[in-house]
Amino acid sequence: MAGITVNRAGELAVFEAAARTGSFSGAARELNLTPSAVSRTVARTEARLGVRLVIRTTRSLTLTAEGEAYLQAARRILTDLDDAEQAIADQGAPRGRLRVSVSQSHGRLHVVPLLGDFTARYPHILVDINLTDAVVDIAAGQADVGVRSGPLDDSGLTARKISQTRRVIVASPDYLARRGTPVVPEDLHAHNCLNFNFRRAEPVWPFVRDGQEFRLTVQGGIEANNGETLGQLAADGVGITRVGAFSVADAIAARRLVPLLEDFNPGDVENTHAVFVGGANTPARVRVFVDFLVERLRA
Repeated sequence: MAGITVNRAGELAVFEAAARTGSFSGAARELNLTPSAVSRTVARTEARLGVRLVIRTTRSLTLTAEGEAYLQAARRILTDLDDAEQAIADQGAPRGRLRVSVSQSHGRLHVVPLLGDFTARYPHILVDINLTDAVVDIAAGQADVGVRSGPLDDSGLTARKISQTRRVIVASPDYLARRGTPVVPEDLHAHNCLNFNFRRAEPVWPFVRDGQEFRLTVQGGIEANNGETLGQLAADGVGITRVGAFSVADAIAARRLVPLLEDFNPGDVENTHAVFVGGANTPARVRVFVDFLVERLRA
């Protein structure tokens, strides 16, 4: 590949500026060069190509047919070069708007408290977060990253596990003082059991006894779509609930809630994943955000 011109991109940029501004002096002002330097660069390009690209006058220049064709090619090449450099630069300094969808409980308790550290690490990323218990369509572009707890539906999305939490049955000391403390799972039939309003038509809670797992149907007067709400209701003395431990950890630590039937806890866990459109074209801002969640939440 003999005869390669090292600064070919620079020559293209000089020619494009001269053609766009209509004069060597205009290009010189824009590129912080002298008019003579611009003229020499264009002349060198013409000599290499063996054609005349511009017709010079004392006040302006006009493109020849070859010059028009070369200008279009130059603009395409310069645009591709800018895009390539931006793509590489984004890997080192990711940037742009990042749309995140996360459930209200998990978002408020775990994701939102991390956003300050994330934006300090990646100041060129604008985080647009939406706390909702509705499942948004990531594949359709409604968000860049979704944080979802529980089983995932089959889809073409990439999923990375970012955390897991065990399930726990809890009630408030006030409720237990009024209604009594269940000693075995079957005692729950006499209690107001607060449940989720999704996934199952019939609310059942899993237990284990003598190494054998079994499920118990429970009933109550309130259902909700997130564990934080159920935990709050339980802390207010409304009833007993079974939720992810992360949503009631503070209330348990403050003794506003008491874990129940731990000897019968089957040890099941609920996984939380970050889901996104994967592949080679995944934006750097998505990759670093998911990596950050894994780093900070998996422990």
